[in-house]
Parts: sequence; structure tokens; C-alpha cells
Amino acid sequence: MRITPSRSRILRGGTAAVAAAALVALGAVPALAADPEPDLGVGTIAPVKGLQPESSFSTPLTFLNKGEAEVPEVWVTYAVSPGLKADETYKNCTYYTVTSHDEMPASNVASCKIDQPLKPGVVYGTAEPVSLKALDSAFRDDLRVTVGVDEPGPGDGGSTEPVPGTGDPLTLVEKGPASDADRTNHPEPYAGADVTAANTADFALTGDERKGKVGAEVTATVKFANKGPARVQGARDRSVTTVDIRIPEGTSVVKPHGFCDAVTKTHYRCGTSQSWVDVNGGESYPFVLRVDKAVGRTTGEVSFTGQERPFDRNAENDTAQIVIDTGKDEDTSGSSGSSGGTGGSSSTGGAGTAGSTGTTGSTGTTGTTGSSGGSAGTGGSTTGGATPQTGGNLAATGSDSTGPLIGMAAAAVAAGGGILWAVRRRSAAHGS
Repeated sequence: MRITPSRSRILRGGTAAVAAAALVALGAVPALAADPEPDLGVGTIAPVKGLQPESSFSTPLTFLNKGEAEVPEVWVTYAVSPGLKADETYKNCTYYTVTSHDEMPASNVASCKIDQPLKPGVVYGTAEPVSLKALDSAFRDDLRVTVGVDEPGPGDGGSTEPVPGTGDPLTLVEKGPASDADRTNHPEPYAGADVTAANTADFALTGDERKGKVGAEVTATVKFANKGPARVQGARDRSVTTVDIRIPEGTSVVKPHGFCDAVTKTHYRCGTSQSWVDVNGGESYPFVLRVDKAVGRTTGEVSFTGQERPFDRNAENDTAQIVIDTGKDEDTSGSSGSSGGTGGSSSTGGAGTAGSTGTTGSTGTTGTTGSSGGSAGTGGSTTGGATPQTGGNLAATGSDSTGPLIGMAAAAVAAGGGILWAVRRRSAAHGS
């Protein structure tokens, strides 16, 4: 189930409007000659599989100047998802963390100034493979590398304060003249690879128990949590999991949570605000329910659905219940009201008194007594029933007909010479 486009940040639309205005303004002035951008490429990076948490690994990186002129210096940036970090630092690099934003997860970044020229048509590689470490939360992670002539920045997301490295500098060495295969293998100024670790994550559900009389509204909250140890990244444009919620008998939905879609009036399917879930992270799904009928303790089932979770080996907390204590149906005034009505039609004063408990005492010998009886009967027969919402305008991810999270549009980063996977993030507001 896709994350709903309506949850995209307003900033994105505002930025687009400003950019459009700038383009119009530029069209009104004569074009100025500009030096062509260097044609740089990053070599394909092999995926890394089967890591153990808390272990280190290294990967070689290669670069190619595909242009006609020498490039005097370049910036090499490599970024990893939160389950990974740099295992050693270089003194010509700064290290910082870009916080999660827009629907893009956080990343640990190294930005390195390579103060040496890149000759045209020559393949360069790092003098030593770049060393990285898998954290105890590593599972589905990734590595992204870019090369450019401008110093990259963290972008809209902001970052922690950059910290300079302390080890030997990161340097490049010539590998030799580029062949046609090398040019094919360095197609863009960015490249990426998946990094997976052998790890598990315990997805857990918690239900709720509430009490309310007929006509009352109660709020029952279902919770989804990732108890770890792994952080779980799902498909980039999808909820990381899906939760099925069944509404207890005798109640109806007044207000569902905003991440939930109605399947029926008594069945909702809820998604997540992001395509990942951190350790100890998750979602809360409050539902405002109206008690329509006194049926005692009534339950609704909660369970995971949709995506398979082979990493979750604990099935004991995969289901939960919403329990509503509606009280017992002790209102026998319906039958009393019936007899009261009969009493009201009697010609004897005693029967007229009995009519005071009826639904209508208007035909009793004492009209005021009959009227009073009608009031009591009305109060005892309250049934009420809220029309449940169907979730037509919900910001839920519980329906396959919704959509957004763009994949890691690495190309967007190439334009800024920085890290490159741009995705949209819905505001993680947990309201409707």
C-alpha cells in the first residue's frame, strides 16, 4: 500500500513555485555563456549481502573523467543508511548525519575534498577500499556515492554539525586509460548498492480496552511497534507494514485514524507514515467509537496483513484485540413501557398510576400521569446509531489505490553534487 501523496510536504510545492518564477525571470534576460559541466562518472558498486551486525566491510570505489579537459579537484561523497556508519575517518572528509525529512530516511554522510586532478579518459580508484561498519540495527541498508566539482550540502533536511576526520587523507590513484567497458561502467556521477545484514526485527501489536454506556464515545488506540533489534526499511513508496483493525460489535466508527482506510464499516486497514520503521518506532492508531448497543464485553480483532515478514520470528504479539465494555442490557423499560401503555388505557386509577412507567400514558385516566410516563419510557429506549465513516478522504496507506514515495532519485543529487536519493515524506501527524 502506497503512502498517500497528500501527505507530501507543502515545502515541495512552494519550492517548485519559486523555481518556476525564477525560470520565467531568467527567460527575460539574455543568456550568458557558461563553461560546460565536467562529465564525471562513478563506477558500479557491487551489492553487499549477509553481513553480521557489528561487523565491518570495505568496498572499492572508482571514478572516471569522461570529458575532454582535466578537472583540477573533485568532491567525493558517500552516504549510508542508519544501519551503517564509517568504520574509519579521513582527515580530508567531514562527517555528519542528515536527519530524516520529506519521506527520505536519515543518512550518515562523509563529504571528502580530493585535492588532485582527474585527467580526461583515465580511471581512478580509491587508494584503499572505503571501510564501513554494520551496526546492531543493520538489516536492509544502502550505500550511495557521488562525485562532483562543487562542495555538497545537506539540502532541506538539515544535518548535525560536521565533524572532520582524523585518519590519513582519502586519495585516488590512476587505474589506467578508460576502455569502452569502463565508460559503460561509469554512466552517471552517482552510484549505489544495497547492503543487507542477517538480522531480525520483532513487529508487535497492542490493543486497547475501554468502557462506555450506550450513546457514549470512547477512544480506543491500537499500537504497532518495532521491538528490534533491526531497523526495517521497506519498499521506498510503500508502508513498511499494514495493520487490519476489526471494529467491536455494538459500536460504530465516529472518527478513524488518518492512516486508515475503510474496507467495510467494521473493518479498517492501516498503513504507516513512512516506508521504514526505526527500532522502538512505530505508529499509533486512535479510533473514536460510539457505543450503539449494550452487548456486554465486545471485542474486535487486530492483526498484521499484506507484506510477509520473514525477519519477524515472534508470532505471539502479531495479534491483539480492541475490547469495549458496553455494559449489560439491563433496560427492561421496553417491556415495562408496553405494560404501562396497557395500564394507561385502564379506567381504574390504579392502572393509571401504573401507566406512569409506560411509553405513553396519554390514554390513562390521569393525563398528567400518562404524560410523565411517556417521558420515562422515551428515556429507557434510547438506541442511537452513528453512521460510520468510510474513509473516502483519509490519508491512509491501507488501500492499494493510493500512492507516493518516489524511489531514491539519485539523479536529483547529481544536480547538487551531493547525496542523492530524494523521496517525499508525509508529515507523520497521527491525526486524521
